[in-house]
Amino acid sequence: MRKVRAAAILAGLAVAVAACGNAPTTTPPTASESAPATGGAKTLQGVKLEVAAKWTGAEQKNFEQVLKAFSDKTGAQVTYASTGEDTGAYLGPRIQGNNPPDVAILPQPGLVQQYADQNALKPLNDAVIKEIDANYTPYWKELGSADGKVFGVLIKAAHKSLIWYRSQAFEDAGVQPPTNWDELIKASQTIADSGTPPLSLCGASGWTLTDLFENVYLSTAGPENYDKLSKHEIPWTDPTVTTALEKIQQLVGKQEFILDGTSGAMQTDFPACVTKVYGQDKAAMVIEADFVATEANQAGAKVGEEAKYVPFPKVGDTAPVILGGDVAVAMKDNPGAMALLQFLASAEGGAVWAKLPGYLSPNKNVSPDNYPDELTKQLGQTIISAGDTVRYDMSDLAPSAFGATDGKGEWKVLQDFVRNPNDIKGAQAALEAEAKKAWK
Repeated sequence: MRKVRAAAILAGLAVAVAACGNAPTTTPPTASESAPATGGAKTLQGVKLEVAAKWTGAEQKNFEQVLKAFSDKTGAQVTYASTGEDTGAYLGPRIQGNNPPDVAILPQPGLVQQYADQNALKPLNDAVIKEIDANYTPYWKELGSADGKVFGVLIKAAHKSLIWYRSQAFEDAGVQPPTNWDELIKASQTIADSGTPPLSLCGASGWTLTDLFENVYLSTAGPENYDKLSKHEIPWTDPTVTTALEKIQQLVGKQEFILDGTSGAMQTDFPACVTKVYGQDKAAMVIEADFVATEANQAGAKVGEEAKYVPFPKVGDTAPVILGGDVAVAMKDNPGAMALLQFLASAEGGAVWAKLPGYLSPNKNVSPDNYPDELTKQLGQTIISAGDTVRYDMSDLAPSAFGATDGKGEWKVLQDFVRNPNDIKGAQAALEAEAKKAWK
């Protein structure tokens, strides 16, 4: 959904981000110079497979190179169908018509349960599960499961635990990049005192506020409570939520910290908030994922020089690493589909993809050395270093009525909280009321 679907193509990598078209396109993979053929017997010679995913433009071409590597190894002929942005609208009629693609790439784990409930997915075979067990932490296996069966594997990630800053603004204020929350608040005050608003807040895009909350909550409450809250196994009135909102209040509760004040921030969407930092030099920082790099680059800032980032600072005991990402599932039960999923789940398949721009792997055995630039190597290393504490975007795990609807649910309540950050109890009560409706 929204931020997961944003083209997470890292800037400075000489990649153009193509807009997603409305009409699906079906094309065979093109030959690739950078995706090496892998040896072995052509065990799937003559087998034809169709893979459907949301990617278009550069992302599609890169994925087709991964499919080409699979074809070179197995002999299978693979065609790619672009679903466009609304994966459900594309897959629904095909499922109903009993003509689904062999493999589909879902933009959020919640769809795994939805399609499993419709009996539209095929459980992964032992070979694929063995690959998952070897390359992923148990958390990712659980996210691809429904009703005790494993249906999906996370194959592509977006890194959502970053704070981007304008280096000149930091130099002018004489501050260093923060390494923890207290340093972030102190640096924000110093930057504000220097005459520059520290934070460009994307308040009109509610999902950016859920990202902020999730990073603070994972850090202060820890992975176990994060899992419980994501399933609504503890209420939003829980003291752990109070703590997280109190921390966020320190940042959004001061008008001088926010560019154009609260009212202005509530009218600023993503990516306009990025442009205000890098294209217009109005603010010092923006809190968002790796795809900020693309927008910064388009605004004329070179990533690694004027546009820099720090990991989201520790607020509590856990250094937060939150990912969005795409889950591959089988919609037909055939050897070709399972072989492709096994390849995509493997370190071999991940290494082919990692050499191409705009990709991050959640596979712990894909070495960061595969990535084509220093920025991506650093991001990939943080995923590996975080180990079992890495978590998936919480709002993308929730029912869409709560975590993914503009003007409703968590998005609206957090926007209201930014407007009135002193009413923490009121915000918690509203979040809990919305959660009860959504999980009902």
